[in-house]
Amino acid sequence: MKDVFIYLMIYAGSALMVYNIYRYMCFSRDVREHGNWEREQKLFYIPIWLLVMFFVGYLVVGVFGKPDLVIAGILFFGSVFVFVMLLFIRRIFNRIRENEQLEARLTAAEEASKAKTFFLSNMSHDIRTPLNAIIGYTALANQEGVSNEEKSEYIDKIDLAGRQLLDIVNDVLDMSRIESGKFSLEPAPVNLENCIREAGDLVRTQLEAKKISLSISCEAAHKWVLCDKVMLDRALMNLLCNAGKFTEENGSVSLQLTELAGDDKTGRYEIRIKDTGIGMSREFVERLFVPFERERTSTVSRIQGTGLGLAITKNIVELMGGKIAVRTEKGKGTEFTITVAFPLAEPEEEISSGAGEEISFEGMRALLAEDNMVNMEIAQMLLDQAGFLIETAENGKIAVEMTAASEPGYYDVILMDIQMPVMDGYTAAKAIRDLPDPRLAAVPIIAMTANAFQEDIKKAEDVGMNGHIAKPLDIPDMKATLQRVLQNKQQGNPGPPHS
Repeated sequence: MKDVFIYLMIYAGSALMVYNIYRYMCFSRDVREHGNWEREQKLFYIPIWLLVMFFVGYLVVGVFGKPDLVIAGILFFGSVFVFVMLLFIRRIFNRIRENEQLEARLTAAEEASKAKTFFLSNMSHDIRTPLNAIIGYTALANQEGVSNEEKSEYIDKIDLAGRQLLDIVNDVLDMSRIESGKFSLEPAPVNLENCIREAGDLVRTQLEAKKISLSISCEAAHKWVLCDKVMLDRALMNLLCNAGKFTEENGSVSLQLTELAGDDKTGRYEIRIKDTGIGMSREFVERLFVPFERERTSTVSRIQGTGLGLAITKNIVELMGGKIAVRTEKGKGTEFTITVAFPLAEPEEEISSGAGEEISFEGMRALLAEDNMVNMEIAQMLLDQAGFLIETAENGKIAVEMTAASEPGYYDVILMDIQMPVMDGYTAAKAIRDLPDPRLAAVPIIAMTANAFQEDIKKAEDVGMNGHIAKPLDIPDMKATLQRVLQNKQQGNPGPPHS
């Protein structure tokens, strides 16, 4: 009975030692992954060899020797001691790792707090600058004795400051969507060469005002690709506008598209935007794409900007699977290079802008669903000046009731706000599309809303709306959307089908 007990301790200790060896190997691997232990790498193998020798000693004594109770007890309780020590060390290691993780979270929270403070400081300055212009020029325009010419000049400056403020808001919202992972692409067939030339044309007037020459060149065998034109335009406009901002009078800006080697399904393209502007320091280039970063020089400080444009551009390019690089030198200019691959698309028939005759809005009747009285008054005056007869509804429910009670064709178009009490615009649009009379259900509906993201436009289409106008209202854009929707109506193609 005594011998059985002794051998039981020997073999139980052997099994425990095998487990100790396994646990130590796992533990040493975790420790090496946790930190840099290159110099101490060999030290981790010493305990493994010692434990293996200990295990071999077990086998020698258990198989070839005649152990007594003392030797068996020493071996067994030695294994238990090693097991307890490994367990204790493991718990200490886990506690250290937890403390380091807590410190990392604390550091991240402190950095986030600093970033928030920095963000608010930047936004306070960048928002107050155009606000100061708006308030100041409004006060000047309201003074007695101001001539019509001076008032017109003040109004132009108020308009410019308002657009600068809108750009800041758009940049902040886009950056927020990027960081939250809600920024997505909507690829569609696009003529890449036309896209490049249109982007150049949009900034040409701005550059010519500063006597900056603009050259555009396109060398692409495959012009039609699948890409998100809106986002590509945004990236190009950010770079072109920056080139114009930081280039002095009589300078030059160039925009070049080149097709690189590709295959039958994909085209690789290089877009270069080069200017002869003030350039950037090597130190700043390392932080160029960090949000809110702007180089602190007397020249840059005089130029309006949030420091978000390049961060947004980089995210757009990377979302498209491309890369953006920069070459710059102080006083000699900057060159941005975008390298990106797009799936090739079949050429589509391009419709010229003069294909349809312009429609007169005179005498057309519009139903305006808007709960905000100021927004309603502004939209009412703009539509009235365009020639529309306006009827209003304070919420979506009233708009549905007024549509249902009208004769088919009474309303030429419904302009629908989205966020309204009682019934929101999406629900109201869907309710109109579900009216039993198909002629009433087919009335064109346009979203007129501050919900201006791509997903908002898509949601408006999904519930059966025919167009989207973003607030603050851009008059040319509003008229162009109304022209398109009403032309489609006259041609018997009202737009997106209702769900």
